[in-house]
Amino acid sequence: MRIILSRMKRYVVIMAGGAGERFWPLSRIARPKHLWDVTGKGECLLMQTLKRVDGIVPSENILIVTNAEQVPAITKECPGFPREHIISEPCPRDTSAAIALCATLIKRMSKSEDSSFAVFPSDQVVSDVSAFKDTIQSVFEIAELGDNLATIGIKPDYPATGYGYIRRGSPFPLASGQCYKIARFYEKPNLARATAYYESGDFYWNAGIFAWKTSSILNALQRYIPDTHAAFFNIEKRLDSGEDLASVLSDTYPRIEKISIDFAVLERCDNAYVVPALFDWDDVGSWSAVERHYPKGPDGNIARGRLFSKDSSDCVVFDAAGRTTALVGVKDIIVVHSEDATLVCSRDSAESLKALVRSLPQDLR
Repeated sequence: MRIILSRMKRYVVIMAGGAGERFWPLSRIARPKHLWDVTGKGECLLMQTLKRVDGIVPSENILIVTNAEQVPAITKECPGFPREHIISEPCPRDTSAAIALCATLIKRMSKSEDSSFAVFPSDQVVSDVSAFKDTIQSVFEIAELGDNLATIGIKPDYPATGYGYIRRGSPFPLASGQCYKIARFYEKPNLARATAYYESGDFYWNAGIFAWKTSSILNALQRYIPDTHAAFFNIEKRLDSGEDLASVLSDTYPRIEKISIDFAVLERCDNAYVVPALFDWDDVGSWSAVERHYPKGPDGNIARGRLFSKDSSDCVVFDAAGRTTALVGVKDIIVVHSEDATLVCSRDSAESLKALVRSLPQDLR
């Protein structure tokens, strides 16, 4: 791993507020996908993320952003992580609000001295941690060179329709690695467009990993979503006057616009840069992705838990309830057991699970 000294204080923000609906019935509002060991590595995805960022910044400079329902499970699954660094949103307002909140808090933590911070999802899987840290060093470098918003691009290995894409523009000189000006962000494409993006060689998957100076992202928020910026400026003033964070957020947060940082800022700005990832990457987006992390049996079945099968092939079975699964004469299905529910679906339908979950009664979500 390259060690690049920075005069600027650096922080890490881990976004851990999602519901992981495509991992139902295991993933629920109070304990979503990132709080489960879905890849068989012996610890939950959030804990894997914490270990991966260890050493990038001092441990006291790491924040986890989540919601109130998840705080008990996070403290249980990530023992030793300081409770005061788990930031609880009173209601979900998407990534723009979460990032604005962290920028405001980091500004106060650094006593208004300009600093930089990287933002990571909590539910991705990376094996080559050394290469990961090298890439993050490059992202921090571009962020700290000026008023720049930096992100990481994943080189596609197939024409995926489930990811957003980044089109690279002209190269940008960087001491620690490759970097490109971003020509444009693209939303999730259909298969024809994804194939064209893949074949062109000029596109990356958007991994949702960012870095910027606190001043740069606050300036961007002020330019593109001024009402949100004004709300957090007011939150900062109230905190400076001695008010409690939880009460200030409870009063203010529900009125903040709900919009992602991609839509609000990155797709509109002209100072965004992409650093190609040097590491392996998997966002483990649905149950069909689990097969990439478990060995296949001779019939192509993948099982976590006890499985008996006859004339069945290419199935995924995940048991979190101590049950036995028996398959007879089936192919290409997914079976997941939790304590109170069982999912059975075709592997082709795994990406559509979110729509089903949103139709379920609240006690099952």
